[in-house]
Amino acid sequence: MDTKAEVLYESAKAISKPGTLRKSVKTFKRYRALFLMILPGMLYLIINNYLPMFGVIIAFKNINYRKGILGSDWAGLKNFEYLFKTSDAWVITRNTVLYNGFFIVINLALAVAVAIMLNEVRNRFMSRFYQSVILLPYLISMVIVGYLALAMLNVENGFINHHILPLFGVDPISWYSESKYWPFILTLINIWKNVGYLCIIFLAAIVGIDHEYYEAATLDGANKWQQIRTITLPLLAPAITIMALLSIGRIFYSDFGLFYQVPLNSGPLQSTTDVIDTYVYRGLMTLGDIGMSSAAGLYQSVVGFILVLISNFIIRRKSPDQALF
Repeated sequence: MDTKAEVLYESAKAISKPGTLRKSVKTFKRYRALFLMILPGMLYLIINNYLPMFGVIIAFKNINYRKGILGSDWAGLKNFEYLFKTSDAWVITRNTVLYNGFFIVINLALAVAVAIMLNEVRNRFMSRFYQSVILLPYLISMVIVGYLALAMLNVENGFINHHILPLFGVDPISWYSESKYWPFILTLINIWKNVGYLCIIFLAAIVGIDHEYYEAATLDGANKWQQIRTITLPLLAPAITIMALLSIGRIFYSDFGLFYQVPLNSGPLQSTTDVIDTYVYRGLMTLGDIGMSSAAGLYQSVVGFILVLISNFIIRRKSPDQALF
């Protein structure tokens, strides 16, 4: 009998013992305060994340509001045809995957670098100040970010056209009509907004590293870069892996505000800024077909789940300790 089978056998024996229920009740009474503390979070998780899963059937229904969700006729996979048979299917899928893939790589790399630099700030006040400043963009609504971008890029009175480009002798640019600039604009805005959040997470992981490692490395003559390369990055790898896996799980989801509010839904930019979320939103507003939008959401969730399983499998094969599950 192998090890796993032995563990399962012993667990079954333990459950079947008469005193197991009594012991469980005793454990619950002992830690009832902790159970009560997690109860609100569990209720929120169930209500917000699990109960709406009932709506998955909408993706396979031809919704008739008079009949209700359960009484509506089944549509099979017809709601998915909107995504796959349209001429824009390749464009929106390409944009979604490429943007999010690049965002994952560049945001993780910059967040780790900034977290390491912040960890080197020894002044407590300045360290807290820098953390607050870099986290602030993450807390700003994307609607406000869209107006900030408009203030910078407006053709008539935008800051860049009126104050930056004249310094280099460049004529004003119609930013909201030229799609070639927007991959860079969206990337910069995404970095500015999201790196701070990841940075704080990585900084918390770095702070938790035992300083004895660095002291021993210093005694051995290691410089700062060698300490980062041999101590900080390897011990930070589990946190990086977890954040990467969570991001990969949402690679088919896009920041709706970034791709809709910031470009102001400009038609000439749609070949560059259109992603699955914005395309489905326009279709929903035009056709009013919630079955189609539900099918798109289910498609994004299933693909993201599969990608997480594949990524976690690869990581587990190479480094089991860093796998998410």
